[in-house]
Amino acid sequence: MPSASSVAPDSGRPVPAGLWRDGDFRSLWLGQTVSQLGEHISLLVLPLFAVLALGAGAGQLGVLRAVGQAPVLLFALPAGAWVDGRRTRTVMVLADAGRALVLGAAAVAGFLGRLGLPALLVVAFAVGALSVLFDVAYQASLVRMVDRGQLVRGNSALEGSRSAAQTGGPALGGVLVSLLSAPAAVASGALFFVLSFLSVRRIRRPEPVPERSEGPPGTGRRILAGLRLVAGDTSLRTVCLASAAFQFSFAAVTTVHLLFLPRELHLSGTAVGLSLAATGPGALLGSLLAARLPGRFGHGAVLVLAAAVGDGAFLCVPALHGSAAVTLPVLLAVGFVFGAGGQLVNVTVMAVRQAVTPDGMQGRAAATITFVGMGSAPLGSLAGGVLAQEWGLRTGLLVAAAAMLLSPALMAASPLARLGRELPAGTGRAAGPPSG
Repeated sequence: MPSASSVAPDSGRPVPAGLWRDGDFRSLWLGQTVSQLGEHISLLVLPLFAVLALGAGAGQLGVLRAVGQAPVLLFALPAGAWVDGRRTRTVMVLADAGRALVLGAAAVAGFLGRLGLPALLVVAFAVGALSVLFDVAYQASLVRMVDRGQLVRGNSALEGSRSAAQTGGPALGGVLVSLLSAPAAVASGALFFVLSFLSVRRIRRPEPVPERSEGPPGTGRRILAGLRLVAGDTSLRTVCLASAAFQFSFAAVTTVHLLFLPRELHLSGTAVGLSLAATGPGALLGSLLAARLPGRFGHGAVLVLAAAVGDGAFLCVPALHGSAAVTLPVLLAVGFVFGAGGQLVNVTVMAVRQAVTPDGMQGRAAATITFVGMGSAPLGSLAGGVLAQEWGLRTGLLVAAAAMLLSPALMAASPLARLGRELPAGTGRAAGPPSG
């Protein structure tokens, strides 16, 4: 491994002797961990409160989840252009502060008995919009912080933090809703965003501010440059399409799943939280495997097989019947397998994307893929609500789960499946400030 004083030949950036000996990376990792924990608490608490406390139906739950995901469609592309021209640390700090304020206000409204469905829609939209900014910024931040050769390990560490959030967030959120109240659970989410704010603020590494065009015409050119990059690169284009297929079907699955567990399987809020939290330990295993398997078996083979096994596990859920003593262990196993496969795909895909993208385009590449991929999620949430209403919870869940296999099928049919043990070569590093 290079010494602490060495310099990456392709980037001009100092390379730390080890990721965990770099204080700035530790601050980014810790901020990402607690930020994701707050996000996963709110992702469970808001829809679960709507179902259990407000009696929301399938259509209303679909609308609530779609509203929370709509900011991806509205803001992802401008966010990418905006982040590429600013310090990522500043963007992450502002996003954390905003989410803490929004959830704090929601908690106060809940304690006063005014947290109804309209208020939940506003909160979900605001938190979703700020999460878009944070997610684009932290992905670009890692590339500015570490050398290209450390991207897999860096992403493995950051995605491991997300697995911890997937473990703790749903479990804690479910317990708080069941034993205390939805306002208390919402307040806990705000607290974690405050902790993330304090951690990210500790990052001290100077981050040069790229020159940026002023006004809408410059922003438009920068967005188009990101779209052209993703559309013109085979690996990025395949990642984008596979992500869209997965996010659409997974959003539909999640909408029906959140209704299926309490109403068809009669699980309590705590049991629902535990079943969803099972993805966390699986995701932790996936993060650890992601540091080894692509280099041993090839990035393409790992992507296709991990996606097929992880997504296919959900096909078991619609067949479940009986008491919680029977169904909960199966749900835990499904969540574990899904989490392991999904995290293995996430880490590997992110490393491939970052490797082939020039430094000055990282924010826009991430935002473009997020726009197309996550942008399909609101439509999937609405589709899940329609499936549950028209075909019933069990059949609707089966159809949505089967649709998740389209994502690995797309990757298997593309050159992405043939990627070898080494990360693909990029189109070149940006030598100077990102132009449009």
